[in-house]
Amino acid sequence: MFSNLKSDLDAFLERDPAARNRLEVYFLYAGFKAVRSYRKAHWFYNHNMKFIARWISQACRRRTGVEIHPGAQIGKGLVIDHGMGVVIGETAIIGDNCTIFQNVTLGGTGKDHGKRHPTLGNNVLVGSGAKVLGPFRVGDNARIAAGAVVLSEVPADSTAVGVPARIVRIAGQKVEALDHIHVSDPVSQSLCRLEHEINVLKKKLEEVSQ
Repeated sequence: MFSNLKSDLDAFLERDPAARNRLEVYFLYAGFKAVRSYRKAHWFYNHNMKFIARWISQACRRRTGVEIHPGAQIGKGLVIDHGMGVVIGETAIIGDNCTIFQNVTLGGTGKDHGKRHPTLGNNVLVGSGAKVLGPFRVGDNARIAAGAVVLSEVPADSTAVGVPARIVRIAGQKVEALDHIHVSDPVSQSLCRLEHEINVLKKKLEEVSQ
């Protein structure tokens, strides 16, 4: 538990440029308080004291605006930045060193039973307002852009963009943890390719007509 506490504190200092010291993060950061409360609730959940576990998680929801089901499995170094409106479902699994922004949902579709929430690999970033719905995997080092609605698997080292989300691979390059700006738009890329093909066809028609 103390190892996780240190990892969580260090993660905020590393990935949140506004964080100045561990004391500030420990007492003032809602995202950190939510993760800390989850780890307590998860201990009770695993020891079959589910009422106490849910009581802790619901009390945390009222205090922070973050709802993490105590049955979720969360690795070390999770950063929930700002936090308000984050929902993490019962069968969600989150790997190490992930970053989640406000208004993110790791939820289900209502059609699945058993494992019904997503699995995030290590070093995954989920942008503000994104919805990840269903029992699939988001691979290591993947990024989900702000406002995306992800309904199917996201490969490792790739970016999901749009509604519903489309995949943009970032092969051979390290993913920058907090870069929300330089994200390729697959719709724009497709339109550019179509425009190029149309121009090629127009040119061929002009050559034939001459």
